[in-house]
Amino acid sequence: MNLRLLVTTCLFAFSLTSLAQTGMISGKISDADSTISLSGISVYLEGTSMGTTTNGNGFYQIQNIPDGSYQMIVSAIGYTSIKQRISINAGEKLKFNFSLLESVTNLPNLTVLSQGTSGIKNISGSITYLTPKELDRFNYTDINRTLRMVPGVNIVEEDGFGLRPNIGLRGTGTERSSKITVMEDGILMAPAPYAAPAAYYFPTVGRMQGVEVLKGSSQIKYGPYTTGGAINFISTAIPEEFSGKASLQAGSFGGRNLHAYVGDSHKNFGYLIESFQYSSEGFKTLDNGGNTGFDMKDYMAKFRVNTDSDARVFQSLTFKIAQTIQSSDETYLGLTRSDFNANPFRRYAGSQVDVIDTEQSQLSLTHRLELPNSLNITSTAYATEFARNWYKLDRVKDNNGTRHRIADLLENPTNGGDAFDVLTGTTSTISDALEVKANNRTYYSRGVQTQINYAFEGRQASHDFDLGIRYHRDQIDRFQWVDKYAMQAGVMQLTESGLPGTESNRIVDAQALAVFLQYQLKLGAFTATPGIRFESINLDRMDYGTGDPDRTGSDLSERGNSEDVFIPGIGLDYRINRFFNAFAGIHKGFSPPGDREATEAESSINYELGARYGKNALTWQAVLFLNDYANLLGTDLAAAGGAGSGNLFNGGEALTKGLELQISYDLLANQMESPLRLPITISYTYTDATFQSNFDSDFGAWGQVNVGDELPYVAKNQLGLMVGLEHHKFRFNLSGKFMDNMRTHPGQGDILETESTDAYFVIDGSASYNFSNRVSLFMNATNLTDEVYIVADRPAGLRPGMPRAFNLGLKALF
Repeated sequence: MNLRLLVTTCLFAFSLTSLAQTGMISGKISDADSTISLSGISVYLEGTSMGTTTNGNGFYQIQNIPDGSYQMIVSAIGYTSIKQRISINAGEKLKFNFSLLESVTNLPNLTVLSQGTSGIKNISGSITYLTPKELDRFNYTDINRTLRMVPGVNIVEEDGFGLRPNIGLRGTGTERSSKITVMEDGILMAPAPYAAPAAYYFPTVGRMQGVEVLKGSSQIKYGPYTTGGAINFISTAIPEEFSGKASLQAGSFGGRNLHAYVGDSHKNFGYLIESFQYSSEGFKTLDNGGNTGFDMKDYMAKFRVNTDSDARVFQSLTFKIAQTIQSSDETYLGLTRSDFNANPFRRYAGSQVDVIDTEQSQLSLTHRLELPNSLNITSTAYATEFARNWYKLDRVKDNNGTRHRIADLLENPTNGGDAFDVLTGTTSTISDALEVKANNRTYYSRGVQTQINYAFEGRQASHDFDLGIRYHRDQIDRFQWVDKYAMQAGVMQLTESGLPGTESNRIVDAQALAVFLQYQLKLGAFTATPGIRFESINLDRMDYGTGDPDRTGSDLSERGNSEDVFIPGIGLDYRINRFFNAFAGIHKGFSPPGDREATEAESSINYELGARYGKNALTWQAVLFLNDYANLLGTDLAAAGGAGSGNLFNGGEALTKGLELQISYDLLANQMESPLRLPITISYTYTDATFQSNFDSDFGAWGQVNVGDELPYVAKNQLGLMVGLEHHKFRFNLSGKFMDNMRTHPGQGDILETESTDAYFVIDGSASYNFSNRVSLFMNATNLTDEVYIVADRPAGLRPGMPRAFNLGLKALF
């Protein structure tokens, strides 16, 4: 017994001696305002295996540190790293608290939030900012899934991969995202934002560092579309030191994804080179076989020269160049309801040659001037070009030679003689039964924009002025043709090649001058942000006709439209305390009228009332909104089930109103020293959108509209849930999205099954394991329960959501 007691005593004494020979560091990490605790921040000692991440309360602790001198590093994706030299002695307990700045502060002021999440608290309006950490949680390449937790966003899926998204905000139309302002680094990104805003090109979300979503009066600086809001994509910033990333993943349906970048900053220059490549074999099965996938390659580079950082007048010049090339075996052709019920992932034989080829390039040159006395001037010259040819089935002839639109055939397959049978692979009796249209179009968008910011502090108030001006030109050139095919035992055979320019042969040009002035007054806890925007728009169309492919002008018809409009707005904010503020706003909504003189601009008065709270691990925001349209514009797009003329038409009065709510909390935040985090986020949107006029629409998908009819493709209820379990070595996340069923045509009362999408609840999951601070293995899964659901009955027929899919990847930072 005495021997055992002696051994136990010696071991205890040894352990106390060992503990006495080591030290401990701990502390808390918060945002720039020290109000929000930052979880998941890496804290480690360089050159050792000692490190951890902050918990839900922003707390970190590293124990058993041998005495000595170390380089302490605090870092996270999207934040400026902190390096601090520390010395620790045996038995010493040191405490270090840090406030991190987001690296997006290095972007020009033309971005919506030049200060990341900390900037949200300073804006009088509804804002959502998706941080690099949030984008990294699921590694989504689909913008629809990226935005699924953002309240107020309306989405209609189409291809399952998010390649050509249909996004609206607060009940605006979703058709090709043509009713919102889409930007990348503050530059308009729709192919022709004024002449043809339908976004057949959309920024590649997989290579973005952040995403900003603005609604209400907060987005009046970012026209021309001010009714719903703006989405600004923040591309990867030039890093402050040599660093990079390489991420490779593969998964279901032959999916492959490579994302890599490298960059560095020196005293007077910096650079970044990036590539994002993404492909899949597709999840649909084509009759008689064939590819239904896509291949996309995205490249981007930045180069910056600058004066010394401590120069009295700081200047920088940043050149950006990017290119996106995509080939996608996608079609407008969906399924009849009976065929969808039998096999929702079937593709009819009539779509076997359908393919869309696109190429987008962008250039920008940005000069930033920081003068003494808080005067900053940012000027950008930009140019984008976009070419696309969507070669797809358009019409089918029956054995009598009668032509049928594919949308009409799928709605009533028995009304077209043998046309539907031909579409599904039956041998045709005539040689030109299938008409495949080459929707060949080229676009350009170019301009110069300057923003001047001047801020100063008065004796009792602070003042911040923003003055911006943009001169912009864009164009769409349609030069299309139709090829004709016969169907032979399920195989399409070309029988007649069309002549380019003999289908649509016209050009629409737009010129626009935009000026805005916004003033922010801060007086104690009160902030007022009045502003006004002016848009002067001229649109001209030259239609050479289908009989003049050489464009001699022999059959030229011209028309045009113009609009000069002032767009005022004001936002008010009252800060109740450091953590809680209330805000309200009113502004004019506007969308350009198109090139037909009889079409009026879209006009509305928009209101919002909300509150925002953020303290430690708890944040929430609640907003009531109401958009009162004097004139709602519709667009005749084939993508929306129309004839595809691209014309805008007056929809009369309408009213959209609703509620947006988002709350986030870490359930383990009170466990100060717990190494685990259990974050949960709930997002909810209620939208009620109705027509307030009777009219017979020029748009076939709307038809006869009566007062009280609900707008199509607007979900009344959307609910998002996300929960995670996080540790510095591993991470698990689940994300669920409930989408209410939507009308596919205007109406009121109970929704007919034949005029409704499905309500659905889809769960995604992700997991990752960190081998070190720089290497991790990750996996994500979409639609875990393999739900089968209808997302739309347009462009032609029913379309399914993405089935269950898995991806496995490896990521390395350096």
